[in-house]
Order: sequence, then C-alpha cells, then structure tokens
Amino acid sequence: MTDTNTLEKITTQTRRDILRMVHKVNSGHPGGSLGCAEFLVTLFHSQMNRNEKFSMDGYNEDLFFLSNGHISPVFYSVLARCGYFNVDELNTFRLIDSRLQGHPTTHEGLPGVRIASGSLGQGLSVAIGAALSKKINNDSNLIYCLMGDGELQEGQNWEAIMYAASNKVDNLIATIDLNGQQIDGSTNDVLNLGNIKSKFEAFGWEVLECENGNDIEQIKGILKSAKNKCNNKKPICILLKTIMGNGVDFMMHTHEWHGKAPNDEQLEIGLKQNPVTLGDY
Repeated sequence: MTDTNTLEKITTQTRRDILRMVHKVNSGHPGGSLGCAEFLVTLFHSQMNRNEKFSMDGYNEDLFFLSNGHISPVFYSVLARCGYFNVDELNTFRLIDSRLQGHPTTHEGLPGVRIASGSLGQGLSVAIGAALSKKINNDSNLIYCLMGDGELQEGQNWEAIMYAASNKVDNLIATIDLNGQQIDGSTNDVLNLGNIKSKFEAFGWEVLECENGNDIEQIKGILKSAKNKCNNKKPICILLKTIMGNGVDFMMHTHEWHGKAPNDEQLEIGLKQNPVTLGDY
C-alpha cells in the first residue's frame, strides 16, 4: 500500500497535470478536479483492489465510476499515473480525435474509463448495476462511484438512491464531493440541497463524513471505515468535504474556476505552488 508521503507527491504532480492540460487548450474544469485530487490519488494508488491490465468486464477487481465527468482532468491524470496509458497522452487533452475528451467517453477504448459521463446524474445508476452484477457473479469486490454535490440536484440520483437501499446493494461506496460550488454559484444559492446526510439516511443508506476531504490521512481512514461497513445490508455514502481549486490559492473557495482555464501568468503561479515531483509529460 502506497505511503502517505508518496501519495502527497503524486497529488502535487496531479495538480500540475490538471493545470497544464486545461491551460494548453484554454478549456476544461480545473476547480473540481483540483478539489478531488487527493481523494482519487488515494483511492487508486492506495485503496482499490485493481488489476494491472484493464478489462471492461472488471471481474475479480474493484471498479470505479466517475459520475461528475467534467472533472476529467484529474481522472485522466490519475489513470495515467497509475499506468493505464502513457503519461505523454495527457498532452492530447480535448484535442480533435484525442481519446481524452472533455468528458470521458468509451468509444475510443481509453483504459480505465468504463462509462461516458458527460451527462450529470447518471453515474450512480450505472454503479448500482455494476454492483448487482458483482453479486450475480459471486465477485466479492466493491464498486466505487464519485459524484458532485451540485449533481444531486438531478432527480435520477434520488431514484437510484432509493433503489440501492431498497435492494440492499451493500457492495457499493458512493462518495459525494461536497465543495459547495457549481458553475453558476454556490449550491446553497442555486438550489439548496439541505441536509444531505439526513436525506441519505432517510433513504436507508449508511453515511460517513470526512471533514477534510483534502487530507490524505483522513481519506485513508474514511475509505477504510467504508469498506469495513460493506456487506451489511446497506449501501455506503461518504460525504467528502473538499475545497474547490485546492492547492492553487487564487482558485480556492470560489465557483469562478469551475470551468475556466488559467492564462499564462496564472499557470506559472499555480505551477510554482506545486513543484515537480514525478516529472511533467
């Protein structure tokens, strides 16, 4: 299992990858990507049971589904740094005919990507289907899904949340990125979500809270707790409290960097705050 110091170095390099990808094409979503960097690095490099060679059937391994697909920059960086494809391919982000489109797609067969997730609100439904498939195939591995808090404003989520609890889908860990921001402002201002913990519990889920979703030790602890609570007749929800734009001071605590790329000067500032650890592509 990868130690925390190494995970922090990978996270720093991932932040560099994110900034450089969106800057090159002047397009993409750096805010949420930066906020989820610690979580996805820790999940993939330390917590998931993954096969070295990717296969779509996913038998005998844990599976991950990204529902909030606009944070593809962090997803692509993590997949590349895990060895699913060459790190140099990050240089093709959002280019014509690239496998690394703005939202993940499956038609080009990019290793690590199991669903196209450009439309918000659908990832949990797919994850539930995969979890049920694991049960049918007597595969004891787990399903992970990452969702955004603003994404919970989509109605399909609540049908899926109700279905998972009703059918005791207890090999599923769904994580909500609680950064309180979405493209048009704070989630409280756009469409207040109320008490998310109480809602999930009312629907029959086991809910865990991570107070600092940008702290690797806390992430390790909450994922370990979540895994220990699986196979107990309830699906698991992790409420991960993160900071949008984490690690780049001028991007933090604001929705303004949800979908805006840094200019040349801003890129250099962000890169200086995140020195090279593994090497740029």
